Amino acid sequence: MGQHVNSRDQLAEHLKFLTELGIDGISRDRVWRASGREARTIPSATDVDLPSIRADLGDCTRCKLHTLGRRQIVFGVGNPHAGLMFVGEAPGRDEDAQGIPFVGRAGQLLTKMIEAIGLTRDEVYIANVIKCRPPGNRNPEPDEVAACEPFLFRQVETIHPKVIVALGAFAAQTLLKTQESISRLRGRIYTYSSAQVIPTFHPAYLLRSPDRKRDAWEDLKKAKSLLDG
Repeated sequence: MGQHVNSRDQLAEHLKFLTELGIDGISRDRVWRASGREARTIPSATDVDLPSIRADLGDCTRCKLHTLGRRQIVFGVGNPHAGLMFVGEAPGRDEDAQGIPFVGRAGQLLTKMIEAIGLTRDEVYIANVIKCRPPGNRNPEPDEVAACEPFLFRQVETIHPKVIVALGAFAAQTLLKTQESISRLRGRIYTYSSAQVIPTFHPAYLLRSPDRKRDAWEDLKKAKSLLDG
């Protein structure tokens, strides 16, 4: 009985979140929910080059962050041949402790956002521009981005996603080589290599500004439409 109540509470919480995003209905179309899965089939280990990129990164000392209290490198997680890739800014405290991107409060929100478009974290790939936590979660500095972005670019090249969702200004600016604000960048579709890029607000910003969740939902729907198309 208790398990039934808990499941009902979880469903209610999920529906509340969808309402906050501005969703006024949930599609039961099996094609919509299942489409794009052929692009997310995990290949054999011999086809995956991400381990070699991680090996090249090593116990990185290319910028000053390795002297400023980082615990470990946070490389990336998910399907190595995902059709949809999410790129954030840098690890935070929880990510630095666990070695996994987006596991704190912002990460929990991102997980809900991914689930809201009918996918799971295992079906996408998640990484950050910066692989080490900046002290106090400060913004990455230009020399840190310059030292780390080649590894992000190699991740994108290897994963070869169809769509990239750039979470926040630093991700969008790094991929698109621009200094435009995320407010000016979002709402449009860009190209990086062979991928289509959708800039949107970082989940950490959405936690501070929940009124922008509807904008983020529109961006996610656009990403899902591109993925399916």
